[in-house]
Amino acid sequence: MEAASIEALLERAEKGNLRALGRLLTLIEHPTPHAIQILERLAKRAGRAQVIGFTGIPGAGKSTLASRVIGALRRRGYRVAVVAIDPSSPFSGGSIMGDRLRMQEHASDPGVFIRSIPTRGVKGGLSTAALAMIEVFDAMGYDKIIVETVGVGQSEVDIINAAHTIIVVTMPGAGDDVQALKAGVMEIGDIYVVNKSDKAEANKTAAYLQFALEREDIGRRESGWKPRLVKTSAVLGMGIDSLVDVIEEHWNFLRESGWSGRKVEARRILMAKMMAESMLSAKVMEAHMESLGYLEEVARTGEGIFRAAEELARRAARKMLE
Repeated sequence: MEAASIEALLERAEKGNLRALGRLLTLIEHPTPHAIQILERLAKRAGRAQVIGFTGIPGAGKSTLASRVIGALRRRGYRVAVVAIDPSSPFSGGSIMGDRLRMQEHASDPGVFIRSIPTRGVKGGLSTAALAMIEVFDAMGYDKIIVETVGVGQSEVDIINAAHTIIVVTMPGAGDDVQALKAGVMEIGDIYVVNKSDKAEANKTAAYLQFALEREDIGRRESGWKPRLVKTSAVLGMGIDSLVDVIEEHWNFLRESGWSGRKVEARRILMAKMMAESMLSAKVMEAHMESLGYLEEVARTGEGIFRAAEELARRAARKMLE
């Protein structure tokens, strides 16, 4: 796509053309040098929106809960963007986009823009594309940006560097899961939600979490924020306004304490790091294709595996400098 065409697309997106915004996001997801320039230009205007991350135990109802939160935020007059990260097919790399299907009630609302993207095997629950889309939505004037991660467990902690407010969602009867995840995703919450709280054992799960919070086994925040616990039932619409009240309370805390800006900086550092890793990975693959004969010999004999890795790294590094 020519630079002039990208500029025209950007201009239409800035005027509120949702189709143009969608095409712009596609460019950012598979960036060209021109698209990277656009991203950097937009990033200079970003940094005002609250980024809200939804993560937690699979099956806890994150998508339904996020959809309810979107509705509550819209009733308060906010423009809302959503980056819904869906599991990828290990064969095609594509996404089922189930999260977007569950949020279809907002499809006709011009104040809501939902974008689903696949994980494509990225560890940590986020991709460079997701981080770039946050910058685009922020620059385009969206007030709240919701990022819903897959819910893969302990490894899904990149969201702590991408979102201002992290909502960890669990459900009744998940005490063992909470214990198992304590060393990972369960540590990172600003707000803990027991969803499906109309079910049996909801009070027991809430009591377990509250005890863990009071002991600071989970949820310790460098900012000084004391994590909150909220009970909801997304299906029945219970507790949604209380949850949004706490989301707003946390946002006010971050802005007044200066931590909102630090979160934006952490997000951009993470994006730069992930971009660098992607570039290096591409060069390693190039070096691999050029060294097939040598690597096949290593594979046959089992000798020199570490030396082969060192050689690939050296060749990739030289390619980075070319």
